[in-house]
Amino acid sequence: MNSVIKNDLETISEILDDVKNYGLDFLQNLPELTTYATIQEKPQGSLPEKGIGTAETLELFRNNYQQLIVASAGPRYWGFVTGGTTPAGIAGDWLTSVFDQNTQSTKGAGDVSAIIEKETIRLLMQLFNLPQHFDGGFVTGATMSNFTGLAVARQWAGAKSGRNIAREGMQGDVVVMSATPHSSVIKSLSMLGFGSNNLVHVKTLEDREAIDIQDLEGKLEQYRGRNIILNCSAGTVNTVDFDDLKSIAVLKEKYGFWMHVDAAFGGFAACSPAHENLLEGWEHADSITVDCHKWLNVPYESAVILMDQKHAALQVETFQNSNAPYLGNPEENFSYLNFLPENSRRFRALPAWFSLMAYGKSGFQSVVENSIACANVLGEYLNNNALFQLDAPVRLNVVCFSLKNNPDKNHEFLRLLNSRGKVFMTPTNLSGALCIRAAFVNFRTAEKDIKLAIEEMEAVSALI
Repeated sequence: MNSVIKNDLETISEILDDVKNYGLDFLQNLPELTTYATIQEKPQGSLPEKGIGTAETLELFRNNYQQLIVASAGPRYWGFVTGGTTPAGIAGDWLTSVFDQNTQSTKGAGDVSAIIEKETIRLLMQLFNLPQHFDGGFVTGATMSNFTGLAVARQWAGAKSGRNIAREGMQGDVVVMSATPHSSVIKSLSMLGFGSNNLVHVKTLEDREAIDIQDLEGKLEQYRGRNIILNCSAGTVNTVDFDDLKSIAVLKEKYGFWMHVDAAFGGFAACSPAHENLLEGWEHADSITVDCHKWLNVPYESAVILMDQKHAALQVETFQNSNAPYLGNPEENFSYLNFLPENSRRFRALPAWFSLMAYGKSGFQSVVENSIACANVLGEYLNNNALFQLDAPVRLNVVCFSLKNNPDKNHEFLRLLNSRGKVFMTPTNLSGALCIRAAFVNFRTAEKDIKLAIEEMEAVSALI
């Protein structure tokens, strides 16, 4: 064995103590750390001929690279939809690396971590109050979750035409519709061969991002006779608008389309009794995307695809590994290898399992409702302030706003605000106009963080 590796193995206890203390220092100071990286040049390292060992590597990282790490897991990082990491999530993720399982089968020789993944999916369905006819598994993020749901939908469409698309390819007889799809859906259409330009756009309601049901039915009539896949939004990324899933489910009975629900973070509205009505009808979906590294506050990469079990055979047709006899018969031995895109799979379910068991339903109700409350505090301030204006209603946990009297200065305002390193937001477009967007999903965020952000916003507005 290499002498450096051997020394690391012999001193693993001290190494993990150092890593623990280093990590604790980061976590304990997280609220005060910068939300913006001011260093543009990355340090230029070179590969050593003889390794320096883990202890010295940790010190090298601390001295040369730590300054590049921003507090994206902290309470005032409101860009994109970025959650943090709870103590339970960290514990589960650390053990995921320690165990280093390739999560595949629920029985047989070798790793059986898939049993825990199956249990985690059941716990999530209980959290979301979804019926037990759904099953699912973990993928890297919302992109691969949407990809998986749409891939099986593609196979369903082919089966209706008497073809196995996974084997025979596309022939242009499938129609995909959506009103306000997330960029990951567009990317998935590109990867799956639908063609990102071939999406049929359904109109939205006036001043909304939600599907106009009347226009949807018109489109369904127009393409009657074709195999239709409908991508529904359960929480659009800009204004957290929800399609009328209940009405869509009624149309599904009439027209027989595939109903895919992108509920990447909006699905967690099910945790709140005051907001679960937004998801009414999603139990009739064929496939559902949920992103755990958002509102579940577990580390990246963690998302699930939930699929109606009546489509299990189609799922196997789509992803089956048929060229490896040693993997066994998928009909006799369940393996995620035959149900999801990846052959090699990290034990992604473990941080989610730790979190669900550690905090339970009431814990995540608290996290979700706290985020919504924080968004409303900021929204109320903006709605009653002479400097800013709300550009969309605060429907759940995202706030979109702009400068009231100088909207042409929005970009400069945001650049200055972010560069100060106290709070981070992102730009977006609503109705063709640039505005500023703050998304709340981090379990650490409190009203004091909103007050600090408001102080920063007012200070920056005085500079432009």
